[in-house]
Amino acid sequence: MKKIIYFLRHGETEFNKNHIVQGSGVDSNLNETGIAQGKAFFDQYHQVGFEAVLTSTLKRTHQTVQSFIDQGIHWEQFSALDEMSWGIHEGKKGNPEMRQNYLDLINEWNAGNYDAKIEEGESAASMEKRVSHFLNLLKSRQEEKILVCSHGRTMTCISTLLEERPLKDMVLFKHYNTGLTKTVLEEGKFIVELKNDISHLQLKS
Repeated sequence: MKKIIYFLRHGETEFNKNHIVQGSGVDSNLNETGIAQGKAFFDQYHQVGFEAVLTSTLKRTHQTVQSFIDQGIHWEQFSALDEMSWGIHEGKKGNPEMRQNYLDLINEWNAGNYDAKIEEGESAASMEKRVSHFLNLLKSRQEEKILVCSHGRTMTCISTLLEERPLKDMVLFKHYNTGLTKTVLEEGKFIVELKNDISHLQLKS
């Protein structure tokens, strides 16, 4: 059975706008821009005929796809789609020390040490495990058109796994707020048709 799966990053929050680390421990709301981004996505894609909307457990994903949920489309929440935990960095605005900690972490991942993490945070290995489980779950679902809403770093992991790349290649993927990655799932393999597409935002400008 052929399935079409849309992977969407949530809309903008004030934390995004002000460069404050969110992660899984900050359950922020969309700001006005984020609400408008969600509406723009709905306006362009509301006729796709989604049979299920799958989000993280965090409000910013719910709010981004609320218009689809309000249509009565089946909605489920998955902690596997939550943002990566950034531990002691969460809720803080970036500074040189935090930036260096992040660069050190990326260097560890590039060296293949996927168990490395920010203090009290989550490792890339842990995130890969939960995301892989979720992608396998998608393969077993019966719906043919599914909308998934997640988070920036989690989306980089999703994209890496969709393209069957090593985790160190997460740095190659960028996901804007409401950036869309569209895939076709056929015979157990994901084929990526769109990457980080924001044409719905450009149409509204």
